[in-house]
Amino acid sequence: MSFEPKIVAFLCNWCSYAGADLAGVSRLQYPPNIRIVRVPCSGRISAAMILDALKSGADGILVSGCHPGDCHYLTGNLHARRRFALLKNFLEFVGIEPGRVNFTWVSASEGESFARIVTDVTERVRALGPARRLVKTIGLED
Repeated sequence: MSFEPKIVAFLCNWCSYAGADLAGVSRLQYPPNIRIVRVPCSGRISAAMILDALKSGADGILVSGCHPGDCHYLTGNLHARRRFALLKNFLEFVGIEPGRVNFTWVSASEGESFARIVTDVTERVRALGPARRLVKTIGLED
């Protein structure tokens, strides 16, 4: 049986979620492995949200916001990029593979780009295998 990763995608409402919606309306095919969490702005995504998703069993994370200069709240995406860079360093320090947590920009008119990014992230996480670090278990495994 092949491994099907569970990927949590935090998408900003104004650009990335609209790009995902365009991909759906355009009937573009992409893997069904993502679970979308719609947020007002990528700048609202905290490190705790990403860590909670990993602790809850997500095998991968995708954070997507507006392109620089297009943020509905002016600088939210830039704050997200800075926060994400720091978090990525921390996750590598604690042993989380770099490919598990991904950050990208997708605009409302980039449905094809969204579908391609989801496909790429899914393949990257599938190659890494199931996440074992940070996942809470009750001691019944193995």
